[in-house]
This record gives sequence, C-alpha cells and structure tokens, in this order.
Amino acid sequence: MLSKGEDRFICRSRSDLGVKMSMVRTQGSFLAIRTLSPSSSIPRCSHGSASSDDATCGTPTWIGKGLTCVCFKRKGNYERICINMTPQQEERLRRLKHRMKVYFDASRPDHQDALKALWSATYPGEELHGLISDQWKEMGWQGRDPSTDFRGAGFISLENLLFFAKTFSASFQRLLKKQGGKRADWEYPFAVAGVNITFMIMQMLDLDASKPRTFIRAVFLQMLSENEWAFDLLYCVAFVVMDKQWLDRNATYMEFNDVLKSTRTQLERELLMDDVLRIEEMPSYSLLC
Repeated sequence: MLSKGEDRFICRSRSDLGVKMSMVRTQGSFLAIRTLSPSSSIPRCSHGSASSDDATCGTPTWIGKGLTCVCFKRKGNYERICINMTPQQEERLRRLKHRMKVYFDASRPDHQDALKALWSATYPGEELHGLISDQWKEMGWQGRDPSTDFRGAGFISLENLLFFAKTFSASFQRLLKKQGGKRADWEYPFAVAGVNITFMIMQMLDLDASKPRTFIRAVFLQMLSENEWAFDLLYCVAFVVMDKQWLDRNATYMEFNDVLKSTRTQLERELLMDDVLRIEEMPSYSLLC
C-alpha cells in the first residue's frame, strides 16, 4: 500500500512475500528498511548463514549503488538497513556529531554564558551568586560546581537542558519542581538526570558508527533531515517519558538506572512505529507542554 505525502512516500508491507519494507524519500534521499522472515522467498544475503545471532555482512546486490547498507541476522530474521544521505543530511549529522564531542570547559566564556542562561531560564528573576554556588544544588546538581557533572555527556547535555527550558518551559518547570503524581521521598536529581538522559540517547542512536548498525539510527537520520533540532526534541520527549516511567513505577533514587532503561525501551518502540516519521509524531510527544 502506498501513501503519498509532501516530498515523501512510504511503502508499508507485502505480507504475501513475507516482506515488510519501509521507505522514505525526502528531496532525493532514501531510507529503506526491509525485514525478511525466515520463510521468505526473497533472496537473502550471501552471508546469511553466519552463526552469530547478530552477524553483520556486506552490501547485498539488490540494494543498488550509492547506498550504505547493513545486513544482519537477529533471532531468525534477516534485517537490512539502507540509507543514502543528501548533502544536507550529511552536514546536519556532521554538526550533531561535533556537538556530541565538545567537552564542557568552565574556562570558556560561551560555556559560562550557557550556564548563566540555564539559570535565568530555570529561575527567572532570581539572581545567581556565582558559577560556583550552593544555589546550583536547587536545580539538582551534585555539588556547588555544576561543571563537574558534565563529564559523562559534555556540553551538549547543557544545551539540551537549555533547549528544554526555553522550548517547553511548562513541562521543564513541572519536572524541575516534581509536580504531579505521587512523589518519592528520595527523588531523582533533576539536572543530573538530564545529563544521564543525554548520554542514554547518544548511546541509543549510535551516531559515531561509520555505518548504520541499528534501525533506530537509520530512522533518526531521516528525522534529522526533517528537523535539525531532532536530537534536542527527542531529549525533551525522553525526559517526560522518564518522569512518567518514574511515577508509574513509584520509583526511588536507587531505581533510576532501571527507569532509564525502560525509558530507552519506550523511545525505541515509538521511533520504530510505522506512522512515526518525525519526533513530533511520537505518541509521547503529547506529554510535552
């Protein structure tokens, strides 16, 4: 079945062939995902007999030229991921990967300004006494100097928090103040949780890999072509999903890692839905306000 949209089309499934294929086209860029059931009559990759459950092989001949492809076997199914990026997509991915590699440097004026901007967006009208101050503990940093908490995810985690505060201020403030639902006596620290969420998304998307190794990465790259701020939007969705998971589980601080894992599972499930082509179409996006 073929449904047409603006500059994109999606081919859903051919159950008679045992094949499910999704394709997206945006200004000449193609993202194709094909899943072959073990009983499918479609020719499989020549390396399909690999013994490993996650065996990776080379480019199948049916792909055609100019596509980056990964084929692997997982739990009896043969799955292929193919993507041909436009120059715009490649540039957006390059910029995002650069952002992910920038360490927080407390001596840089622009990084200091970003911290001050986060404070102003979080506590409008409240004066900040210094970049090292007990005031930062109110936001959920571990100590007086928030710069020590960025080591895991770098400067992009600060950018994510600032984006969340400015774009979805109501949701940001609700989570910061732990409003709504039955809260634990020992809650997760808001700011540190945000840094951990950034790191979790970076791991989930696997953007540093030279070739797409997961469906999640391939799907996200198409979303990045739709919106340059797809990573930041996904971060905001992840934060509200994490908080909802926290409340649903009646979790306490010691269960934070488990909640983060279930958050990742929920995000992956939504990103792989057939009708989700943009971050804004994820079901959990509706939690933001």
